[in-house]
Amino acid sequence: MTKYLQKFSLKVDEKLNNFLINDILPGLKITEETFWKCFSETVQVLGPKNQEILRVRKYMQSQIDSWHIKNKNVPYNLQAFKEFLTEINYIVPEGDKFKVDTENVDPEIAIIAGPQLVVPITNARYALNAVNARWGSLYDALYGTDMIDRETHGTGYSKERGAKVVTLSKEYLDKIFGLKGLKWQDITNIDSVRKFLINSKQYLGKINTGILLENNNLLVKIKVNKNDTIGVNDPAGICDILFESAISVIMDCEDSVATVDVDDKILAYKNWLGLMTGNLSETVRKDGNEFIRSINDDELYEAPSGDKHKIKNRSLMMVRNVGHLMTTSAILNAENQEIGEGLMDAYFTILCALHDENSQKRNSKFGSIYIVKPKMHGPEEVKFADEIFSSVEDALSITRNTVKIGIMDEERRTSLNLKECIRAARSRVAFINTGFLDRTGDEIHSSMEMGPFLPKSQIKSEPWISAYENLNVDVGLSCGLKGKAQIGKGMWAAPDQMRKMSEEKIGHPESGASCAWVPSPTAATLHALHYHKINVAHRQTELAIQGIRNSTDELLRTPIFDRNNWSEEEITNETENNAQGILGYVVRWVNDGIGCSKVPDINNIGLMEDRATCRISSQHIANWIHHGVVSEKQVQTIMKKMAKIVDEQNSEDASYEPMGPSFNGLAFSAACELVFEGRTQPSGYTEPLLHKNRIKQKMNTLNL
Repeated sequence: MTKYLQKFSLKVDEKLNNFLINDILPGLKITEETFWKCFSETVQVLGPKNQEILRVRKYMQSQIDSWHIKNKNVPYNLQAFKEFLTEINYIVPEGDKFKVDTENVDPEIAIIAGPQLVVPITNARYALNAVNARWGSLYDALYGTDMIDRETHGTGYSKERGAKVVTLSKEYLDKIFGLKGLKWQDITNIDSVRKFLINSKQYLGKINTGILLENNNLLVKIKVNKNDTIGVNDPAGICDILFESAISVIMDCEDSVATVDVDDKILAYKNWLGLMTGNLSETVRKDGNEFIRSINDDELYEAPSGDKHKIKNRSLMMVRNVGHLMTTSAILNAENQEIGEGLMDAYFTILCALHDENSQKRNSKFGSIYIVKPKMHGPEEVKFADEIFSSVEDALSITRNTVKIGIMDEERRTSLNLKECIRAARSRVAFINTGFLDRTGDEIHSSMEMGPFLPKSQIKSEPWISAYENLNVDVGLSCGLKGKAQIGKGMWAAPDQMRKMSEEKIGHPESGASCAWVPSPTAATLHALHYHKINVAHRQTELAIQGIRNSTDELLRTPIFDRNNWSEEEITNETENNAQGILGYVVRWVNDGIGCSKVPDINNIGLMEDRATCRISSQHIANWIHHGVVSEKQVQTIMKKMAKIVDEQNSEDASYEPMGPSFNGLAFSAACELVFEGRTQPSGYTEPLLHKNRIKQKMNTLNL
């Protein structure tokens, strides 16, 4: 039974209040009374605005559905559709040119281009791994992945494999840090590197165990230890090459977590608090050993002048709050209704971040607080997020615009109005990022009545996707984000396919993006090589001169297809692949509270699944059912067939609860609801159904 405490006009879960007064407030000049008084006033003012935003979303979707139904039997008229979207204010008038005026943005955001990690904040070990992934071993990244061919060079630890790692690593160094008349394999004394560098400015100085180099604003440590060279007799004694890897990291309270009640939210906030104080640690047990993992300290290097300078050994941390949709039972308003979860996230994550100012392992040298805000639909919703942050800043006596916003360009109304979305938070914007999966999920839901969508693999190659990706960069550059904010790209979803990632993901810095998401610290190290090859700042200058490459018209060329062009086998395979991804993800979400997991696809390739991938898959099947590409009965059969396969894939996990053969558990039911009720879900989001079933599962477990 939840015990609520009356705090002005709010009813607050006692557990949350205890966490506030016992963990967060000590050390801050903010009282419990002041906090709740201001929070209550914010809820009274902004709570109704939050509800109005959701009402407008629903209204616009109903209008779009009606337009497509009305025009179903006439040729698609793009101009007429654009005029209609303008009439209902879905597309807003574009204002004059402007430049963002965000201030006090850390160099990891404003200047340094490189990989970005996204990790569930509820997993302390993952969070610590991520913040410490500022540096990654190239030797380890090559040794432990398919970057080194296993058939030719063996698996596991072998001298032959180690020799290949060293050879390939030095080939990378030759390309990045060229030497006069030499190759890196010729170096016998690491101290001689300085005089042989073609570009002498790349040499920064000495570190405790070697030298420090720099290229494209990225640092590289060459470490020397002749007694520890992975079994290879290196003439210079080079034992490892460490690349600056995950320059920034998003600690996620949203898509990659399953936080459905006050206990889950407290865990998320507690870990974020530990990261901001610098005190978060975790006991790790590995290979029979036990050790404490904590946040890395900084270190020093000695410049040729003899001066010593600091090297930052931690990724810059952002925190992703939830969007405007969900509510939380942790706090009730004056009408005994759940408040917007986004309001609670803003107050608590910002309050926790105030501890960063006094931390010995400080995150932002300017005291800036970086909050990524997802799933916003258009400029008014970005403006509302700006209002939320202003309200919290005023309440906590923080200088206005200390809180920086990361805008996820992942909903169609935002893509069509991106310039005005940036304008709505022009003094806060530190980040814009595309998200193919959520963006496609929204595309399917927004155009549900238009017709059946192409298979997912083909959607990604449609012209509207390249226009979307190009416009995110071009509009960002036109609004002055270069040198002020990140322009980002989405996730590489196959963590075991590093060779393929290395071949393909160079497209992100080539596109002018200053960061792109990767699934692991190892992937960050390998992706960092791309930012040494491509000078993103130079590329952004070239693109800015070119101007806007695409029009918004291309964003409205929806990728529907003719049902008759596909065989029954092709349709079944596509539906099965979607179903497998949904089931493999949802069974872990509902039964175990795991918000992000690696799920094998129909070809047994492990893919990272989160709510964004679940959204596109469930909306895709819902769209095909709605247009008769497949029937509900066919899908029900497929869901049971794929549930058996998922059960088999998890058969060696003793804690796994199978969905079959009865198929009457909450996990299977939730997966089916996402498909069969997908068309009626708000914006096609998966959160309401997943939360409902996870809460039921937790209650069932408590009652056992």
